Amino acid sequence: MMRYPTNDDPVATMMKPKKYDWKDSNMALFGSDLDKSVKKEAAKGEPAWAGSGEKVGLEVFRVVKFKIEKWPVEDIGKFYAGDSYILLNTYKNPDEDDLEYDLHFWIGKYSTQDEYGTAAYKTVELDTFHNDKPVQHREVQGHESPLFSSYFPNGINYLKGGADSGFRHVKPEEYVSRLFQFVGTTYKNTVIKEVGMYKQSLNTEDVFVMDKGMTIIQINTPNCDKDEKVKAMHYALKLKDDRCGRPKIVTVDSDPMGVAEISESLVDKTKKKAEVVPPGPHTKALMKVSDEGGKAKMTPVECGGVIDQEMLDPNDVFILDLEKVVYVWVGDNASAEEKKNGMSYGHSYVANTDRPLRSLCVVNQRRAHQCYKDMKA
Repeated sequence: MMRYPTNDDPVATMMKPKKYDWKDSNMALFGSDLDKSVKKEAAKGEPAWAGSGEKVGLEVFRVVKFKIEKWPVEDIGKFYAGDSYILLNTYKNPDEDDLEYDLHFWIGKYSTQDEYGTAAYKTVELDTFHNDKPVQHREVQGHESPLFSSYFPNGINYLKGGADSGFRHVKPEEYVSRLFQFVGTTYKNTVIKEVGMYKQSLNTEDVFVMDKGMTIIQINTPNCDKDEKVKAMHYALKLKDDRCGRPKIVTVDSDPMGVAEISESLVDKTKKKAEVVPPGPHTKALMKVSDEGGKAKMTPVECGGVIDQEMLDPNDVFILDLEKVVYVWVGDNASAEEKKNGMSYGHSYVANTDRPLRSLCVVNQRRAHQCYKDMKA
């Protein structure tokens, strides 16, 4: 498996109460109270981890009321915006026998504090279960790293609500209509997003699929991409196949508002857009984290926008802001407290930037090969 490849408003009854807030102090679950819960014996006591990472492949787990459940293989690639997930990718490097791991926790747009907090400390627990060998990553919906996206050759499917509000066991004729948007430039990078059943959800750039249970309507807008069309067609066929071939598929290439079954299903939802302050300009930055004085202190390191490996001291932890991704580099001789709080340091750093949703990756000095490559990029 390759390691390095190159919503609208929710329906209120289906969604968790609020979006996550990355300034939230609850993410301090990474801190000192956390380490009491992630001892090796506690990790052994989590039944979901039994047998994990024993062979090459991707395993996905979902956080459910502070507990972990294995995500069905057939649903891998589907992520509910109201949930948080843990993903363990097990692989082998060429000419090596040892298994290697990348460990991600993914946080949905409407995941609650309890859920993403649990995902955070359970990720540390799974890391402990595998003897601290995995490389830890934090992923946020809509801001996933290229590595994370590479696990899903058929793209990522964002769904509304939580998994408990899914439709797996609902009869097709009892479905609540849903609308899916297909956004991308190639088949592989096209993302499927469930959007609101509003007229304003449609545009002239993307492909949409309206799932009405027994009728599936593919809407090809005037300026959509051909790969979006193909992805939407395959998605519609899969929906039909899942329902034993009962639904009919309709393709619309004209104005969708001229089709009664579409226009009558969508409501007018005028939404006032919030003013967005554009980020930037940006440059690479380096921060040193040390608890030498008894308390962790983050100090900027003058680097002039260029970070060299010689700037990294094995006695400390460093945060490398490489613009698109933020690395937490943990020196071999860092203190025990520094080593176990790497993700916490990284979160604290990005939470105070104008791009707090970027991917975070914690690497130790001896396993920072990709970090060193990205430093030179």
